[in-house]
Amino acid sequence: MSSVGLLNSIKQAYFRIGIYTAPRGTLFYRVHQMVKASYFLAQPGRRYNQDGLRSIHNHDFMSDPAFVRAYQRGVQAASDFQWHWRVHVGLWAARLAARLPGDFVECRTNRGFLSSAIMKDLDWDKAGRRFYLLDTFSGRAERYVSVEEKEGGVLERNRRELESGFYTTNVEAVRANFAEWKNVCIIVGAIPETLEQIDTQCIAFLHIDMNCSPPEVAAIRHLWDRLTPGAPVLLDDYAGFSYEWQKIGMDAFATERGLSILSLPTGQGLLIKPP
Repeated sequence: MSSVGLLNSIKQAYFRIGIYTAPRGTLFYRVHQMVKASYFLAQPGRRYNQDGLRSIHNHDFMSDPAFVRAYQRGVQAASDFQWHWRVHVGLWAARLAARLPGDFVECRTNRGFLSSAIMKDLDWDKAGRRFYLLDTFSGRAERYVSVEEKEGGVLERNRRELESGFYTTNVEAVRANFAEWKNVCIIVGAIPETLEQIDTQCIAFLHIDMNCSPPEVAAIRHLWDRLTPGAPVLLDDYAGFSYEWQKIGMDAFATERGLSILSLPTGQGLLIKPP
């Protein structure tokens, strides 16, 4: 008997016995929860299991034609890292931002996976706004990595990601990727040094993904007052293990303003600029 057939038999049995009606906290209730989760995880197409996230919840956005087009444009820019739910969150935030006045900003673009997907999804040349894309194109700037992060091995990880090619140093290839769109401003250099080159005074979308805390906090502090009320701030690694100092820094920033950051199971964090 296949695993799905076995689980179907177990499911029929516990419906007959009435396990599914057991009160919370009882052994039968725990059995019910285990069988329910196992049943759904065994169904082809019913489970999501990638990028550190395993779920039995609905993820039919993956078959939505608009999402597929946008995601594939991100893959074209970089590679397929199996970031579907993470990109789904990014597109949701960008679509929200598209209803607001202001430009878009991304702090660490690398090859441009998410920003390419967003520009494809929003038909960027018709959006009537600019997209500022900032990156060192040389990995993390060591002078802006905190002592705690250095002790945690961030510089070693930076070296590995450069050597493997995960971080690109080919800015011309990145320019070529974005050449199909107008109103793209690629800014090369380390944050916070390059923040003054963002010459817009109105920002509707901010994506921060620098993988170390000091420049991330510097970016949000510098740009916060320019954010349109209602603008989403998407933090790529906020809830990721081994990125705790980024979370600590961003939580401190939010707390100063009486706000809190939504922690997402994708590893991202989401903050909305209040009115």
